[in-house]
Amino acid sequence: MSGLSHRLARLEDVPALEPLMAASISELQRGFLSPAQIEASRTIMGLDRQLIADGTYFVVDAEERIAGCGGWSRRATLYGGDHTPGRDAALLDPATEAARVRAMYTHPEFARRGVGRLILQLCETAAAAEGFTRLELMATLAGRELYARHGFVALEAIEDSRGGAAVPLIRMGKPIAVRSLR
Repeated sequence: MSGLSHRLARLEDVPALEPLMAASISELQRGFLSPAQIEASRTIMGLDRQLIADGTYFVVDAEERIAGCGGWSRRATLYGGDHTPGRDAALLDPATEAARVRAMYTHPEFARRGVGRLILQLCETAAAAEGFTRLELMATLAGRELYARHGFVALEAIEDSRGGAAVPLIRMGKPIAVRSLR
């Protein structure tokens, strides 16, 4: 993870984050989804500005530009962007519910360089600091391997057809094991 730095996202980052997310969806989903499924993914993926407002969304910088982004949430919504129907802003109970890892995107030029790993560590540490003992996320097929390498196990496979084509997703979870960032 050398050469990577991180900070909390700000609303003024949004114009840079949106094209990064679009590139990530278009490029990193290839080989896992059909073109119709990639297009449908845009309905169920994207930026949730609530995460920025809550101070739980991170930007990872490398080579003087944004390499990736992602965050965690203390709210009930498991996945989806501002435009995705069915969001739920209810606060979760850390004693009984899992914090959510949300909206993780890496620019294709920075794929497999530690961006996702860093975001997962940041999320896990921050959620633990607020009393959460478990994490859940909704993985794409392209992200499943990263999450599995970091201790997430599959809990449920679903298909989301809200974008027109059925997009396969895997709900994954893990207990929080806080480790230091190095």
